[in-house]
Amino acid sequence: MHRRTLLASALAAAAALSLTACNSDDNKPAADVSGGTAAKPIVTLDSPMEKPDLVLTDTSGKKYDLLEKTKGHPTLVYFGYTNCPDVCPLTMANIAVAVKQLPPAERKDLRVVFVTSDPERDTPAALKKWLGGIDKDFVGLTGTFDTIQAGARSVNIGIEKPVKKKNGDVVSTHGAQVLLSSPKDDKVHWMGMQEATSDNYTKALPKIVKGQNP
Repeated sequence: MHRRTLLASALAAAAALSLTACNSDDNKPAADVSGGTAAKPIVTLDSPMEKPDLVLTDTSGKKYDLLEKTKGHPTLVYFGYTNCPDVCPLTMANIAVAVKQLPPAERKDLRVVFVTSDPERDTPAALKKWLGGIDKDFVGLTGTFDTIQAGARSVNIGIEKPVKKKNGDVVSTHGAQVLLSSPKDDKVHWMGMQEATSDNYTKALPKIVKGQNP
């Protein structure tokens, strides 16, 4: 038991530093996971986390209180950016495929929230256009970088300020996990890891929307 506790603690500590520039293979959990391993594409957390307390701006330019708007709803939250070349669009597309398999009532109840890690470029209009090509019902949020970073850190998702490379590319380094919360207590009980596929989400979402372990 002592060894398992140490392993879980080590995973949690490493997760705070585990980031991806949308082209790396880093994929460590952002919290302790059941059994002390992150081998599964969707993991169950040993200790549920509170959803990030964020009040940001949605794609209509209106204030969006994450806790208030998602209260009582199964919710998926992902931090990323629209100019990401690979991980972000793939992750959101995988989720979109799975969401479309749900019955209409469950789709309506579900909240999928994309929070930008690159707010300087990801304006409400840019988010609306990008998400519209994936699923028009997904919520896009932007705001000040410091506010977004603090919200991400509250759930152990690391985000760094976007950096412009010598070739002119701007890279936003961020954690690649998807937060999955239960409608029963509004807490994050599960995490979708970077390798999670559309099939993984398709199998997991019917249980998650009911607050059950996938």
